Amino acid sequence: MRVGIGYDSHRLVKGGKLVIGGVHIPFEQGLCGHSDADVLCHAIIDAVLGALGAGDIGMHFPDTDGRWKDASSIDMLSEITGMVRREGLEIAWIDSIVITEKPKLQPFIGAMKENISGAGIPYKAVNIKAKTNEGMGFTGKGEGMAAQAVCLLTKKIP
Repeated sequence: MRVGIGYDSHRLVKGGKLVIGGVHIPFEQGLCGHSDADVLCHAIIDAVLGALGAGDIGMHFPDTDGRWKDASSIDMLSEITGMVRREGLEIAWIDSIVITEKPKLQPFIGAMKENISGAGIPYKAVNIKAKTNEGMGFTGKGEGMAAQAVCLLTKKIP
């Protein structure tokens, strides 16, 4: 077994698109980033890369590379799950948290799990929680969003 942790955060900006877990969420603000700024997928990618011992998201999808400008983070996650399979491993469990005051994410969690599953992680192996920060810090003040994830990799049994 191998375990990895991941974290990501992005600023909220007026008029941008809000994409979390590959789901476009109606909101007056969006996350600012080189790709689609999907904090959940980015945290999961970092957790998986950590468990692989393969660096971090910036090493694989640098913001200096135009190929990743406005890229879908679900597509990026698909590339990373391919790395897992090539190593003879499988993702046994992802536990994650998205931290934001608004919007409420609970109605979108099922669709997020579907999208993440479509990127190569079994649906039943994905847990997503949505939490507020009780008005404290940059997430609590509505300046941005953050996400954390933990990944458990196991050896694939033939």
